[in-house]
Amino acid sequence: MRVKVACIGGGPAGLYLSILLKRQDPAHDITVHERNPEGSTYGWGVTYWRKLLDRLHVHDPESAREVEAASVRWNEGVAHVGDRLTRQPGDEGHGIGRHRLLHILAGRARDLGVRLEFESEVRADDLPDADLVVAADGVHSVLRTRHAGHFGSHLTPGRNRYVWLGTTRVFDSFTFAFVETPHGWIWCYGYPYGPGHSTCVIECAPETFTGLGLDRCGEPDRLALLEKLFAQILDGHRLIGRPAGEGGSPWTTFRTLTNRTWHRGNLVLLGDAAHTTHYSIGAGTTLALEDAIALAGALREHPALPQALAAYERARMTALLPAQSAARYSARWYEELPRYLQLPPEQMFALLGQRHSPLLPYVPPQLYYRLDKAAGQLDALRRLKRWLGPRLARSVHARELAARRPAD
Repeated sequence: MRVKVACIGGGPAGLYLSILLKRQDPAHDITVHERNPEGSTYGWGVTYWRKLLDRLHVHDPESAREVEAASVRWNEGVAHVGDRLTRQPGDEGHGIGRHRLLHILAGRARDLGVRLEFESEVRADDLPDADLVVAADGVHSVLRTRHAGHFGSHLTPGRNRYVWLGTTRVFDSFTFAFVETPHGWIWCYGYPYGPGHSTCVIECAPETFTGLGLDRCGEPDRLALLEKLFAQILDGHRLIGRPAGEGGSPWTTFRTLTNRTWHRGNLVLLGDAAHTTHYSIGAGTTLALEDAIALAGALREHPALPQALAAYERARMTALLPAQSAARYSARWYEELPRYLQLPPEQMFALLGQRHSPLLPYVPPQLYYRLDKAAGQLDALRRLKRWLGPRLARSVHARELAARRPAD
């Protein structure tokens, strides 16, 4: 059955959904509306893991081959804690420039017959005439905001301040750097995404942000200060902010978005318009693309739109629970960073890798490290950890949800 689809937002989720729907049925009439000019995008590089790449090869081998060819890889992590250094092997990670990823997906969508309309802003009170309207317009989605009461939208602000920057320093691994200042710790996550560039996400507690004067100085002075603080890993390279015409590089707090439901009539939420997970788990783009795969699959399997959207919502809400739990605990680990930074570097890095654990905040760090090391060698402890962790996570999450509900 031919379906007319209007996708609002030309990010990875919206573009990939249009590709999948056109592959399922070339007769589908699909338009992607993007409010910004073509080729203009914020951000530097995005990360993903091998499991996602395998899924992309299954669902659209042509675009997957291009994405893989344009990506860089690493299989270890490096942590600098003051003047201490530790290096550990890890899973294979991939980085690709956001601009390059969008270029690949937009080109593939066009080749399949999708209409891409740039500088096309859709207002919430003037939706396109379509059988299905997809809100893929990000965390600030105007379509979701218009019906926030129906969707049950809830935004939970984080505590720490952070900024996304680029650099010409090409890291050979996923690199962490933790620097102590008179006003507290400040840290960086760095990863390569192309032949000549890496992403640097810099984060600190609010008192460190104000103590260092980052709230009061202009962009050039902020970058100069950060270059001095992270000189050890930058190796003489500069940090790159967003152009002044785009407002510079904003420091903000991460906001975790959840929604009670993801669809209303023929309107459905996709990607960051539906949910966000803290950037420290590196899953935002992966989850958005997996949303697109699930929505396309539900529309293929359920001819009736209400049943398709309900099936999509159920499947993705269930699939997201582990990632959302991991993101909550990862963000908390960084908010409680001084708890871990006095450990020997190899122990600190080991707990950095365990930051998704719901047990970690409730166990003294050195004890947790010893138990985790023992669990790797004893089956009984490993089984106990796997059994107890998810149950504790569900219990804590249920209490958080209950606290949000208004009293009767």
